[in-house]
Amino acid sequence: MTVLAETERSATATEHVDVLIVGAGISGIGAAHHLRERFPDRSFVLLDALEARGGTWWTHRYPGVRSDSDLFTFGYKFKPWRGASIATSEEILRYLDEVIDEEDLAGRIRYRHRVTTASWSSAERRWTVQVTREDTGEELRLTTDFLWMCQGYYDHAQPYRPQWAGLDRFGGEVVHPQQWPDDLDHAGKRVVVIGSGATAATLVPAIAETADHVTMLQRSPTFFFARPRTHELADTLRSLGIPDEWTHEILRRAYIAEGDEITRLSFESPDELRAMLMEAMIPLLPEGFDVEKHFSPSYRPWQQRLAVVPDGDLFTALREGKASVVTDTIETFTETGIRLASGEELEADVVVTATGFDLSLFGGIAFTVDGEAVDFTDRVTWRGVMISGVPNMAYVFGYFRASWTLRADLVSELVCRLLAHAQERGASTVVPQLRPEDADMPLRPWADPENFNSGYVMRSMHLMFKQGDREPWTHLLEYQQERTALPAADLDDGTLRYS
Repeated sequence: MTVLAETERSATATEHVDVLIVGAGISGIGAAHHLRERFPDRSFVLLDALEARGGTWWTHRYPGVRSDSDLFTFGYKFKPWRGASIATSEEILRYLDEVIDEEDLAGRIRYRHRVTTASWSSAERRWTVQVTREDTGEELRLTTDFLWMCQGYYDHAQPYRPQWAGLDRFGGEVVHPQQWPDDLDHAGKRVVVIGSGATAATLVPAIAETADHVTMLQRSPTFFFARPRTHELADTLRSLGIPDEWTHEILRRAYIAEGDEITRLSFESPDELRAMLMEAMIPLLPEGFDVEKHFSPSYRPWQQRLAVVPDGDLFTALREGKASVVTDTIETFTETGIRLASGEELEADVVVTATGFDLSLFGGIAFTVDGEAVDFTDRVTWRGVMISGVPNMAYVFGYFRASWTLRADLVSELVCRLLAHAQERGASTVVPQLRPEDADMPLRPWADPENFNSGYVMRSMHLMFKQGDREPWTHLLEYQQERTALPAADLDDGTLRYS
């Protein structure tokens, strides 16, 4: 349980920790809190390939970058949020810094440490992990009893970019939000933002403040949902001197209840929910705006995420004429802009490709178990927390509809309960296994398009593990189901093998 001093490590030395956490973003920092609180005597480190903490909140530098979930649920259950409900990346990073400081985690996090391989040995009952230090090129080796994958869910290095005809002849600048250059000057320029999701909803009003004009060019509409940046109830409670912990819990419950109701309507009364969303937008838009064409998607509400518009800022930009929406497909780029399938031409000085990202399964790490490469497409999830046949490894994957952190907290609690249960049984290894009655279980795709069909999900299905048709071999459930199911999960139902 001893961590070797930094000065004792070399390219050939092997360092051992009880638990190795991969990722120092929302999930990894949260996992570290739970682990430290539940097992103060266990050694652990967090490795992250990036230069600093925060994951998405570190890599995304585009104008206006902010949360599209409220921070009372996106913040941790154990750490009160004291700011506005919708927060900027800087505010979120400060919040994470507070957690790192309060939990004394700084000395346990190692940045620019990219994990490349993870190999399990049943004989040694541990993982061996190869790591490349991206600042020095040094190769390191660590062993661990338990591997906790908290690296997030998309490829930070390679954003998704469709291939458009004529792009190479466009004379202006083309940028992707995931790789926003620090020196990009869009002031006084004509900007076209391709895309209509959460990133576009953030970028358009932020850029419109100084650009000549911003056009949001979308192939198909997205549902938008205007909500206050600051919740009135939070202001009231704070003005009354209510303790931050109480305010956090009250607002957390209020937002969860609102989310539960929207999710219920999306399944039980989707037409009613669609009408509610449309009616809420109309008063905020310019007179005569074609809501049906531009803001009424073909899919069911919540079949993709609702794009939150804090204080209706996107609609304000449209009303003031600083921004506009075009719904069409791209025929080709030209020297001066984009020609659409309708024949319309959009002139542009800057084109922002807010076209999304691709999933990255477990950070692209190559896994082996007893010398055999792990093909995750042949494996099945156990409660969306572990993978069949992969010992002593857990992962965090959050919700599509609710805040990511709601599930990160639940998973951390379950993993810690599992570690304690294995210890009580005198076991050093735990691995999910199909029971005899599960042997012929139909395997289903990682995600059901009828439930959730965002582009990044559909594009990456071939990379992902499977799920079954029964518990505990399913995942992507709703928070309202899992907030009772995961804490009550039976750890001795025959689906986990201890040794």
